[in-house]
Amino acid sequence: MAATATFRIYRGDASGGEFVEYSTETYPGMVVLDAVHDIQAKQAPDLAVRWNCKAGRCGSCGAEVNGKPRLLCMTRVDKFPAGEPITVTPMRAFPHLRDLVTDVSWNFKVAKKIPPLKPIPPESDGAWRMQQYDIDRIQEFRKCIECFLCQDVCHVVRDHDRKEEFVGPRFLIHLATLDMHPLDTLDRRPMLREAFGVGYCNITRCCTEVCPEHITITDNAIIPLKERVADDFYDPLQWLWRKVTGSKGRRRLPVVKA
Repeated sequence: MAATATFRIYRGDASGGEFVEYSTETYPGMVVLDAVHDIQAKQAPDLAVRWNCKAGRCGSCGAEVNGKPRLLCMTRVDKFPAGEPITVTPMRAFPHLRDLVTDVSWNFKVAKKIPPLKPIPPESDGAWRMQQYDIDRIQEFRKCIECFLCQDVCHVVRDHDRKEEFVGPRFLIHLATLDMHPLDTLDRRPMLREAFGVGYCNITRCCTEVCPEHITITDNAIIPLKERVADDFYDPLQWLWRKVTGSKGRRRLPVVKA
């Protein structure tokens, strides 16, 4: 007799909904997205779920499984206790559209507000040169697939709904990529402090825990950004040094509200 698993899937839309239980056959290597597709095909053809590559590369199938943000296509069914229902719900940090689908468009609006790279002029031969160390330092951040699981688990975004004041871990990664780029000339730290709200992060590391690309978001990106902002605005020795030397660092951007 084939093994089976029970799934409690949230069905509904922005006006409300309920959990519906489905039982489906399982097989070795089966992931939660496989189970959802099987339920779609055989029991609930109107079940809505967002997905694309089914290979952990596009980030489309983000949801919550047993209360934890995960990619459905990378979450194996056999990692959960046999005989216990597996609960699948939409990401809680974003407006609910239908069933397992949420509206993540806020993230794309935030992305547009981050000033892009503004490099120094190239050298006489037309090339830009960097040290390998500088490249390695920011390469980790470029693995982000924008699944927004880190945004979903962040308590500032999810529980306190500070979307107007705080951009969330995904975009602090992007800002760290720019701030640590050796050729960039813009100083985004005033924006980090004011418009993008880096001070709201209290370093729980929950974003790092859910990242499917294993990016060390908190320690390698957010903490260095917080330290740089603190140096810039709150360190009296740094202020005195700039006063004495006339050093201004990178060119500052005007503070704008996100």
